[in-house]
Amino acid sequence: MDDIKNILKNKVDKKPPAYEWQDLALRIIKELYVPDFKKSSVFKVCKDNCNNLTIIIRALNDTKELCKTGAKWQYFFKILSSKKDDKK
Repeated sequence: MDDIKNILKNKVDKKPPAYEWQDLALRIIKELYVPDFKKSSVFKVCKDNCNNLTIIIRALNDTKELCKTGAKWQYFFKILSSKKDDKK
């Protein structure tokens, strides 16, 4: 019985992301192994495009499909910038 009390007492509750774009940014950071100095850029891109997250999801899927080696996060930003240019 003491073990259960200790487990419940030591349990740490993580707050879920407040917005959908934050959750997507965290997923991109995890899946593409984004370095610390570029994490804020991922959050900015997701926040700026929060009205149309499908663009970012498509860029993420394209990156995972096309980039098998190397820095995937760099390729993600290249694809995303080309999709923005196509939109204009």
